[in-house]
Amino acid sequence: MSVSAQLHLDNVTFERPDQIILREVSVTVGPGDRVGLTGPNGAGKSTLLEVGAGILQPTSGVARLVPATASVGLLRQEIRAEPDESARTLIERQLGITAAADELELVTAALAEGGEVADRYDLALQRWLDLGGATLDDRLHPTLAELGLDPAKASQPVHTLSGGEQGRVGLATILLAQFDVMLLDEPTNNLDLQGLERLEALLLGSNRPFVVVSHDRRFLERTVSSVIDLDSHFGTVQRFEGGWTAFQEERAIAKAHEQRRFDDFETKKGRLEKRARTEREWATTGVARAKNNMPDNDKILKSFRVESSEKLAGKARRTERAIDRLEVFDKPWEPWRLEFQFGEAGRSGDVVVELAGAVFRRGDFRLGPITLEIRSGERVHIAGPNGAGKTTLVSALFGDEPIIEGTRRIGASVTLGLLDQRRGLGDDCASLLDAVEAATGATLVDCRTTLAKFGLGSAHVARPTSELSPGERTRANLAIFQIRGVNTVVLDEPTNHLDVEAIEQLESALSRFDGTLVVVTHDRAFLDNLRIDREINL
Repeated sequence: MSVSAQLHLDNVTFERPDQIILREVSVTVGPGDRVGLTGPNGAGKSTLLEVGAGILQPTSGVARLVPATASVGLLRQEIRAEPDESARTLIERQLGITAAADELELVTAALAEGGEVADRYDLALQRWLDLGGATLDDRLHPTLAELGLDPAKASQPVHTLSGGEQGRVGLATILLAQFDVMLLDEPTNNLDLQGLERLEALLLGSNRPFVVVSHDRRFLERTVSSVIDLDSHFGTVQRFEGGWTAFQEERAIAKAHEQRRFDDFETKKGRLEKRARTEREWATTGVARAKNNMPDNDKILKSFRVESSEKLAGKARRTERAIDRLEVFDKPWEPWRLEFQFGEAGRSGDVVVELAGAVFRRGDFRLGPITLEIRSGERVHIAGPNGAGKTTLVSALFGDEPIIEGTRRIGASVTLGLLDQRRGLGDDCASLLDAVEAATGATLVDCRTTLAKFGLGSAHVARPTSELSPGERTRANLAIFQIRGVNTVVLDEPTNHLDVEAIEQLESALSRFDGTLVVVTHDRAFLDNLRIDREINL
């Protein structure tokens, strides 16, 4: 492992057929750098990380490592397993060990056949060692056990693991990584508090440089020492030193200065334009009067007034030149913002949902017996570590999870808005527009109009919901809540896949919502900004 590794992006531009995502971006990340990468959803954060990791090739510019033998790895908390791939195989692939082992095997075979590949063999062996290939067996099982996952699960196909177990596999991958430069894309998604603390300790306890994309403001406050802000309109970046809080303050000041410069420019320009118009009007009127209204024998007075009018015309020309010399400041560009409120249905009955000795089973996992009651207008937080059954309980409360013992009763007039972790959204519908129409009964025009307010325009509405990103499906679900009207909102990790600005808008909408709220979240800042009446701990 190189202790002085640096990742350089030199004038990188990345284009898609219809859009420039990154424009002449230059970034250097070196020893001790702890960098947060921020920007609205769709700005190109993941693209920038993939270019840095060598997964995507830039249209122009270059991503390079110093020294060239250093390693860079892109790790995501979201599991992306191959069909029937085991947890161990997934971890080895994500850590770069599989590719390094394949290269080592290839050059070993060539060396055995007498090929002159000794230098390649040395490099391949060193890379495999540096990535932790030789020690993975010794480290894997203890790491899984420490995270509360049975090491035997490592041999199971990933798709057979529960959501909580998959989350632990994702965290284990990050903890086991031995890349010289770490690129982390939403590593906090679905992590419980213990997992967040482990991840924070890992990042703060190492001198390895990292770049992280995260929506978790508390995590960013604790871990990053600088922030790279990606502008979704121009495809450019600006780096701020001093951590997350300093970045927010400095960016706010910079935006205020930018707006003030534009306002001052507009004021000066408007004042000069008004003066020029007045001087032109006076000059034109004066010449006409001098020529038409003077007595024929008063040539001296006529000449004086014509000369005065011409002087006014000269003043007007000088004023217009002053306008041209003004330093021009463009109107600050305002990015799209998610601004919404929950459409509210009529009040539900006094009891929204009631469980009495209820037992539920999901695969090998058994939850219960549970007895609880949630009343109209209550705001409830369901808490507990990964694997405790929070998502199962959310599903159990409102009828999707089969009950095997006890009883469950849904109250009268409950109109439910459910945002599950899967971000389910009419998966059997041909398009997003069809899914929203089926869920709401609204006209196509109303559906289109509301979806556009949620940043889902013509490029989204005709696509199948399965092709939308998790963030896009999240916003589509929120649009449905607004169109249809709800009196009970159930949110399972709602901040996953939303950018920080959208999370703040969600907090604002929830503060105005008078109905019943049930929320599962590990986002500490989000939870601090909610009014919660009661916590259910599993």
